[in-house]
Amino acid sequence: MSVVVKVGGARAVDPEGALADVADLVESGEDVVVVHGGSTAVDDTLESLGMEPEYVETPGGVVGRFTDADAVEVFQMVLPGKLNTGLVESLQSEGVDAVGLSGVDGGLLEGPRKSAVRVLEDGKKKIRRGDHSGTIESVNVDLLETMLSGGYTPVVTVPMLGAEGDGTYTAVNADADRAAAAVAGALGADLVVLTDISGVYADPDDESTRIDTVETAADWDALEAAAEGFMTRKVLAAEEALDGGASSVVVATANADAPIQSALAGDGTTLLPSALGDDTDADADEPEVSQ
Repeated sequence: MSVVVKVGGARAVDPEGALADVADLVESGEDVVVVHGGSTAVDDTLESLGMEPEYVETPGGVVGRFTDADAVEVFQMVLPGKLNTGLVESLQSEGVDAVGLSGVDGGLLEGPRKSAVRVLEDGKKKIRRGDHSGTIESVNVDLLETMLSGGYTPVVTVPMLGAEGDGTYTAVNADADRAAAAVAGALGADLVVLTDISGVYADPDDESTRIDTVETAADWDALEAAAEGFMTRKVLAAEEALDGGASSVVVATANADAPIQSALAGDGTTLLPSALGDDTDADADEPEVSQ
């Protein structure tokens, strides 16, 4: 079994338990790929440099980051630099032979660059030019499988490799949840999305209303109706993962004991491919957000 673990970048997410759990899984013989974001660290860095993070809303109601040229430079400094190196360092300390990769390395995450995104401003649909994000359309599975078969644990982050349409490529932003979804789908793996709450709640303010299993179309409708804010993006990513070939997706808390193994044992919101049926409506034009 392969497991892809998305470690969220929210301030309330403590990755230490997840990394210790990765070490336990690897020691037991499981293939694990770690994917991470870091939007909080990116925002902090932008603000320290005197730049204001910019978020936009899509016509579909998803709030995401608008990534201009300056923001892309900060992403490259913070994500594959500081954060990725820190996670690799921690995993090495846990006895895991971890290797850090951005989506640019070896063409790991590749797809067309978006030069513009659709946004909603003052109730009107508009086109924003100058965006530096992309839509992941391919994953270099051979690279990941080569590393896994060699006993290495890939630690993956954005940016991705964006095709410009003229045969050249540019490093551009991509949503880390959707990057994890692409990797899990390509590997046919279970995807565990670790965040700062224990799953998707029917009532967003009441943890006791957690939706435990999503396995029918009606369950999926209820899930989409319940998802709000940042959880909307995670449900979108889960849909892409399952549609792409992932075995399952679990949304769970990172702040539990053995959070990955607990999630795989059912402690979270578990989404199964049967819930999708033949219909998928993931919107490739939603903004790319690192989380």
